[in-house]
Amino acid sequence: MPSPEPSPGPTKADNHDWLAQYDEETLEPDLKICDPHHHLWNLKYGRSTTRYQLDELLEDLNSGHNIVSTVFVQCGAEYRPDGPENLRPIGETEFVAAIAAKSASGKHGPQRVAKGIIGWANLLLGDAVDEVLEAHIAAGDGLFRGIRCGATYDDSDEIHSSGWGPPAHVLLDPQYRAGVAQLAKRDLIVESWCYHPQLPELTDLARAYPDARIVLDHCGGPLGVGPYAGRRTEVLEVWKAHIAELARCENVSIKLGGLNMVFNGFNWQHRPKPPTSTELLEATQPYLEYLIEQFGVDRCMFESNYPVDKLSCSYNVLWNSFKRLTADYSADEKAKLYHDNAVRIYRVADLPRE
Repeated sequence: MPSPEPSPGPTKADNHDWLAQYDEETLEPDLKICDPHHHLWNLKYGRSTTRYQLDELLEDLNSGHNIVSTVFVQCGAEYRPDGPENLRPIGETEFVAAIAAKSASGKHGPQRVAKGIIGWANLLLGDAVDEVLEAHIAAGDGLFRGIRCGATYDDSDEIHSSGWGPPAHVLLDPQYRAGVAQLAKRDLIVESWCYHPQLPELTDLARAYPDARIVLDHCGGPLGVGPYAGRRTEVLEVWKAHIAELARCENVSIKLGGLNMVFNGFNWQHRPKPPTSTELLEATQPYLEYLIEQFGVDRCMFESNYPVDKLSCSYNVLWNSFKRLTADYSADEKAKLYHDNAVRIYRVADLPRE
């Protein structure tokens, strides 16, 4: 198992100075959080954070909130440089499992990083994805939890598709669905990432495979750039109709977050100063509240989507925006949304109580 490269300390994000212009006192600092969606990589150009490993993640996790555990989600990092093409993504699981082992040693702080790992496999392999899943399981050292084979696609050249270049309507493809069936057979998670126009196709998939445990990322990907720019009210209504149908599928859970990327179109990154948590909440509240209303507190969980959302806001401010939304929620509801649901869904072994 390869070890992550050593570092003399956290590497600063390209927008570090911009983010440093504003910070806030942490709200409810004792509230336990399992962050169920972050990434790790050695080198990824075109992002505000070129390097994001354990040091960089811990700097964010220690910025005020009580993060006790995390789940890693695939991002195309550290694939094997050679060997069979279908098995090259196993390198990412090996890379993250090594980081998880460092975190589990307890020498880097109380948090337990990557207590669950979501990897990548080409689900268009159909039944043949079995070999890839077995290799991920072996490489994951007990932490492998499922696959994200992104379906983000749009006809517009202004909308970025998933890194592997999925074709249109891939969620309806019989081979892709055969791959989903392989995940369901092993009770592994089908981590889904699509844009809002594709939500009806995801609903069709969820109904066709009711035994598949599906987790939808980033609030279902409401678009706000390219041909969708300037149409936020219209898009919101279309998104709501799609979400209401999807929420009827009891095998689907959803992550609350990931709304601060370029394609969402809020353009925080172009402002002279980063947004406050109140400003973030004002922008995202219509989506977050509707999702909780439709899915219920038992099928929702807040996520950071870091360091991708670092483009727009700091980790501390981001979680403050969520906590402002839930300020009047009961202690039980907060426990589910911030920690318990993620721990249950991803089967994260939590830290023992002191």
